[in-house]
Amino acid sequence: MTDKFNKNNTSIAIWLFVCCALVFAMVVVGGVTRLTGSGLSIVEWKPIVGTIPPITQEDWEVLLEKYRQIPQYEQVNKGMSLDEFKGIFWWEYFHRLLGRLIGLVFFIPFIYFLLRKRIDQELGLKLTGIFMLGGLQGLMGWYMVMSGLADNVYVSQYRLTAHLGLAFIIYAAMFWVATGLISPVNIHSSDFAAIRKLYRFSGFLVCLIFLMILSGGLVAGIHAGKAYNTFPLMDGSFIPSALFVLEPWYRNFFDNITTVQFDHRMIAWLLIFLIPAFWFKAKKLALTRSGHLACHLLLLMVMIQVGLGITTLLLSVPLAFAAAHQAGAVLLFTAALWACRKLR
Repeated sequence: MTDKFNKNNTSIAIWLFVCCALVFAMVVVGGVTRLTGSGLSIVEWKPIVGTIPPITQEDWEVLLEKYRQIPQYEQVNKGMSLDEFKGIFWWEYFHRLLGRLIGLVFFIPFIYFLLRKRIDQELGLKLTGIFMLGGLQGLMGWYMVMSGLADNVYVSQYRLTAHLGLAFIIYAAMFWVATGLISPVNIHSSDFAAIRKLYRFSGFLVCLIFLMILSGGLVAGIHAGKAYNTFPLMDGSFIPSALFVLEPWYRNFFDNITTVQFDHRMIAWLLIFLIPAFWFKAKKLALTRSGHLACHLLLLMVMIQVGLGITTLLLSVPLAFAAAHQAGAVLLFTAALWACRKLR
């Protein structure tokens, strides 16, 4: 009976890890879609019919004509040729197609496992909640696109950040459930009180990394990465003078390019100091082998991610490095989640 239970758990965990991999790809493709200015190339939301790509020349002409009606075309891409339009269309198309694929890859096995009675009530509620979040994410994606169709040249940075944050929440939920199924109990040979403190520390790091990801969404949303392309100084100073030039003061945290980029840098600085401190604390404890591995990976990923972030900034956000930086954010978040799970 135990072997059958473990086999069931492993199968479900593998399925959820596959879904995590697809969400990872979705985040990266979404980042490229934004960086290439492709997000508004499809001005309608057709969840079923929209799966079929344009085939004939007439199909392409109709889509281009619809794109010509929005402010982004008039103010940014006026005179764009059909071939140029295809270049931005395909990124947005594959982004949406990947979203539909994730829905199917999650839903069909979920129904299969339910019908085979391989999911208990508690797990079923968790997975139902994740599926509902996925549906909400689809609506959030269209709500985001709508913000760029009427009056704005680009989508709202608030909606973009919400869309990005929800993707990471869905990813975290699936990863947490999957790792709990394959490793429900971690038996460490260290002092329980010390492990519990380190677990709380790891939970704080997960939250801080998530906050950094949200701040990165704001940076992307208002193109703050194109400004202050120096490091560690901004405009010749560590603390730039233009932090609070907008009124009321709280608008600076969302609309001021200087403040938004500064906040993103400050969270990165915090992680640069806190994650090595966490690693040193973990190193002193007799954790499981996989527990130590998770902590090592977290330290490695923060170094890689900081390096990618600085390089992306200094080079004024080239596509390849910016996409790698977004992928690095997912991997850093994953490492923190795994370390937290191994200490639980």
